[in-house]
Amino acid sequence: MVSEIKIRPIQLEFVVLGSPASTPGVRSAKSQQMNVLKIIIPALLIGFLLAGCATQRAVNGPQDVNDPFEKFNRAMFNATLAMDRVVLRPSAVAYRRAVPQSIRDSVRSFLNNLDTPIILTNDVLQGELGRAKTTFLRGAVNSTFGIGGLFDVAEKWGLPRHREDFGQTLAIYGVGEGPYLFIPLIGPANPRDLVGYGTDFFFDPLTYVQWGEEGYVPFARFGIDLLDLRERNIETLDEIQKSSLDFYASVRSLYRQSRINEINNGSTTVEDLPDF
Repeated sequence: MVSEIKIRPIQLEFVVLGSPASTPGVRSAKSQQMNVLKIIIPALLIGFLLAGCATQRAVNGPQDVNDPFEKFNRAMFNATLAMDRVVLRPSAVAYRRAVPQSIRDSVRSFLNNLDTPIILTNDVLQGELGRAKTTFLRGAVNSTFGIGGLFDVAEKWGLPRHREDFGQTLAIYGVGEGPYLFIPLIGPANPRDLVGYGTDFFFDPLTYVQWGEEGYVPFARFGIDLLDLRERNIETLDEIQKSSLDFYASVRSLYRQSRINEINNGSTTVEDLPDF
């Protein structure tokens, strides 16, 4: 995470994975992508095994703490807090001061628009055809009239955004959440949601695009997304930390409430929560 974002012209080369490639740069990029897959696929398998051991009860509400790895999770949480104090929060503050609100809103709108295929796929998998129609129209409107998603025109036209991911889809199909986990950079999670993150990676069409030889675009997207979300939750997280006797336990509870709310399509009454 950095406090200053430098944008320079880049030349994009679009190569569909699996197509013939003769240049060393493309072979190198493909090798990097295969290395990523070697990490993601075993993680998905482990996540499925853990999630399969979970119970349906966890989907309906946080009746218990469900944190058997609390010692490890707290260590990861404290390490993340240290990094947040030194890097993430100062970068978010600098980003807020350096970039006007209107531009920050366009950045968020653009990043949200990139998630349209993932949301649409999970809408369909959940049988939410009405929400799928809204997602499709939002993507079409914002990609055209919103200039590639820089402006959320669809929201003004009565097409509100919602979020869906494969973790929510698994919950709809009855997969329990499994034990609570805290992963640096990812944050609060559970095996079901980790499987969801990995699966959504394959639902994203940008996964199958080769961005030239350097391949830094996906990492830049992740970094800017993280920076923008941290900026939007400066006050909220500060207030939670200030008012909590146990900040770790508060984040754990709020995360589970937030996920239950999302799984139920917002039908659960939950206070305004930070965007985990």
